[in-house]
Amino acid sequence: MRLLQTIIVLLAFSAPSFAQVIGKTFPDMEAETVEDKKVSLPNDTKGKYTLLGLAYSKKSEDELNSWFEPVFYKFIQKTKGLMAGFGYDVNVYFVPMFTGVNAAATGTAKRKALKKVDPQLLPYILFYKGEIKTYKQELDFEKRDIPYFFVLDKDGKIVFATSGGYSESKMDEVEAAIE
Repeated sequence: MRLLQTIIVLLAFSAPSFAQVIGKTFPDMEAETVEDKKVSLPNDTKGKYTLLGLAYSKKSEDELNSWFEPVFYKFIQKTKGLMAGFGYDVNVYFVPMFTGVNAAATGTAKRKALKKVDPQLLPYILFYKGEIKTYKQELDFEKRDIPYFFVLDKDGKIVFATSGGYSESKMDEVEAAIE
């Protein structure tokens, strides 16, 4: 029993707490599609719930990518037949963030995405180039090498946040925040 209590305490202190960001408006961010179309977050997403996945290091890329397929099937793909009409009407964006000296790599990353990413996913990938300080402070980015996910309500306020690779339990929490 004592071992179980110790494990629970360790998990509680090792998992990032996003309590301080819940209820805040997502900070303004201007990003671009692979076609260089500008998207202003959260302004261009107001009126719908929005799921944002942000990553600002190469090491976080695999964990960010682990969300692509499950998010696509859950929130993006338009269902047909028996399931028609049961889909979600949400904005979804994955946002690799290029900051500091890495900002120069944005164009290369866009070209790479055009070649390697499923064309169905491309409209849901935005590229941010600029400073990171504001987002680290406002969004409580504790660790550089993991992706961060935020669910915004229809007004751009953060209603749920998590980090790391995909898991079914995290997806359940995202889905609950959107419903």
